Amino acid sequence: VLLQAYGRGLVQPGGFLRLSCASSGIIFSLYVMGWYRQAPGKQRESVATITNGGRTEYSDSVKGRFTISRDNAKKTVYLQMNSLKPEDAAVYFCNADSIRLSKNYWGQGTQVTVSS
Repeated sequence: VLLQAYGRGLVQPGGFLRLSCASSGIIFSLYVMGWYRQAPGKQRESVATITNGGRTEYSDSVKGRFTISRDNAKKTVYLQMNSLKPEDAAVYFCNADSIRLSKNYWGQGTQVTVSS
């Protein structure tokens, strides 16, 4: 199983960035896909999740600014991040979770830096 994240970068406050996570080795449609993040000295936190049916959930801190989406044909999940703030800076992790299969997988993480 591989969750390969792309899109790391340095952006200025107010800027935007798009992360993508390509999966392999899983039946993508059976998994809730999510993005999590971990800032230095802080615990990993959920940013957004999306079910196979397209139902989404967001943390309060990113609602209205971030959008999660998935392309089941490409087995890829995306995170469009707009109006970035310095507090959004963190390592972002892709996650695949299936309660049905009792499986949970993490990607390797990608660094997002928000700084002027």
